[in-house]
Amino acid sequence: MKRPVLFLDVDGPLIPFGPSTGRERIPDPGSEAFPDLGNPLLGRLDPSVGPRLSALGCDLVWATTWMDEANASVGPRLGLPRLPVVEWPEDSPEDGPRGLHWKTRTLVEWADRRPFIWVDDEIGPVDRLWVAAQHQGPSLLHRVDPAAGLEEDDFSVLADWLRTTLPDLAPGRTDG
Repeated sequence: MKRPVLFLDVDGPLIPFGPSTGRERIPDPGSEAFPDLGNPLLGRLDPSVGPRLSALGCDLVWATTWMDEANASVGPRLGLPRLPVVEWPEDSPEDGPRGLHWKTRTLVEWADRRPFIWVDDEIGPVDRLWVAAQHQGPSLLHRVDPAAGLEEDDFSVLADWLRTTLPDLAPGRTDG
């Protein structure tokens, strides 16, 4: 079986909208390594998240309106390599059920029957139902609290799903 895909949104999951968590990377004044590029929210990125995402054993893919800018501005701050980027269609289809997120169809098509995890702060019940009916492989749609971003509990949910749903691919698997 192919490795699962982990579709990753930026705003909310990686850049939380709530109060500061204290885990963010505070750049040195005048730091050339990570300029804010006119976006002070980039300072809210928690650098410990990148290695934890990489350790899950999934193929990480940007699923964000940041598009390839995520590779230039977000990935380096998290220690992530250049990642593939989901290209969004110009027009959002109007023929889906009411409440279906505009990303859902494209992510299922992109996954192409591969197991996938979608980490976003805008996932709803209609998305879960639609994916369950349309995707022919295992999937986990994990909604992250946008005020907090990815936290310990979120990583536990992701790792548990991988371990129980895809035991042959889960990180840390040991044959006994």
